[in-house]
Amino acid sequence: MPQDTIHETRNERGRRLLALIDGEAGQAVIDSLADIAPDFAELLFEFPFGDIYARPGLGLRDREIATIAALAAMGNARPQLEVHIRAGLNVGLTRQEIVEVLMQMAVYAGFPAALNSLAAARAVFRDS
Repeated sequence: MPQDTIHETRNERGRRLLALIDGEAGQAVIDSLADIAPDFAELLFEFPFGDIYARPGLGLRDREIATIAALAAMGNARPQLEVHIRAGLNVGLTRQEIVEVLMQMAVYAGFPAALNSLAAARAVFRDS
C-alpha cells in the first residue's frame, strides 16, 4: 500500500476507489442519493469500496468480473450492471471478456438473465 494511503479513513479510501473504478458513473449514483438518503450514499463509499474493494485478496479486475457475474445472475439489477460493465472496462476488462462472463451466466442463471445482461452490455458498449 502506498505510504500516502496508509492513514486514509474508510470514507477517503472508498471515495478514491470508487473514482478509480467507476469514474463519473459512480459519483452519479452517489449524487442521485443526496436528496433522499445521503447517509446511504456514505455507506456506499465506506463499505463496498472502502472495505471490500480495498482488500488485498483480489485485484480490481477480478472483483469486477465477480460483480458483473453476480449482477447478471440476479437478473433485476440492470442499472447497477451497466455501471459495473463500465467499471470493468475502466479496470482493464475487454469487451470480449465481459461478453464471455455474461454468456457464462446462461449456464447458472438461465438464458433470460444472460440475454438481458448482454442487452445491457450492448448499451454500454454503444455509449463507450
